[in-house]
Amino acid sequence: MKRAALAVLAALSLVAAAAGGDTPPSRREAALLRQKIDTITAHAERAGAPARRTIVTEREVNAYLVFEAKEQLPVGVVNPSVAILGTGRLAGQAIVDLDAVRKAKGPTSLLDPMNYLWGRLPVSATGVLKTSKGVGHFELESTHINGVPIPKLLLQEIVSYYSRTPEKPAGIGLDDPFALPARIREIQVQRGQAIIVQ
Repeated sequence: MKRAALAVLAALSLVAAAAGGDTPPSRREAALLRQKIDTITAHAERAGAPARRTIVTEREVNAYLVFEAKEQLPVGVVNPSVAILGTGRLAGQAIVDLDAVRKAKGPTSLLDPMNYLWGRLPVSATGVLKTSKGVGHFELESTHINGVPIPKLLLQEIVSYYSRTPEKPAGIGLDDPFALPARIREIQVQRGQAIIVQ
């Protein structure tokens, strides 16, 4: 159940993303998203359940990331946030330990850009989430480290390192389609919110 809940959140967040706002996220908003995730996963377990739509807001996702998801994040990734920009577009940011990525690669050429990235820096990405028939795909538009544009290949190295599992030792590929969890058929991304369609 916990794995399915994290998968639902991952499908919404994809990359941790920067969100504006005047007021900080609240525990109440985090609890509200927790209830929605529980409802989404429970709905998926009922055979023959009617179609269901659940609205998840940007504020709820960011509150959940602050108050609920810390122990679910990889070591070396902190302060993630998401901006739901509308018409399928998402933006994300997190502070990432780039030393860990560089050390895991081992010795490389002096021309490797990872050799020049040290410490914990903000990594951000913007792109379009496309979903249909239970499958999602994220099309990257831009990515930055500490505000400086970087090539997609560099972001792929970071994502691969932090998404490795025993089942997927190479981690997640940025261009790979992915199955939506909890029998979600599509995610409609509108400004400030996403509609989960099961």
